[in-house]
Amino acid sequence: MLSLDQLKEFGADTTEGLARCMNNEAFYLKMIGMGLRDERFEAMKGVIESKDYDTAFEMAHALKGVLGNLALAPIYGPMSEMTELLRAKVADADYMSYYNTVKEQRDKLLAMIDA
Repeated sequence: MLSLDQLKEFGADTTEGLARCMNNEAFYLKMIGMGLRDERFEAMKGVIESKDYDTAFEMAHALKGVLGNLALAPIYGPMSEMTELLRAKVADADYMSYYNTVKEQRDKLLAMIDA
């Protein structure tokens, strides 16, 4: 089960995340689990591979909001960078690299939740 100490070690700003969840630790931890299991994380890979960058932007922008609200900096950072590149329609960006970084960090955190 995930703890605040594990989140801090991961790099999350738990003070900010808790504040956004009314300082309710159980609610915050529940929201993290729900947010990380958002189906758009998995769907984004296929969307990027198919070069549907408009849909990828919509997904990345929504996920960026979720990650920001939960103060999960190690995942929020690369998602934010990818979102801005997609917003600017940078055709030659390595979106899969950003996606892989996001997925790797998300998988680490999910493993802590599921342990």
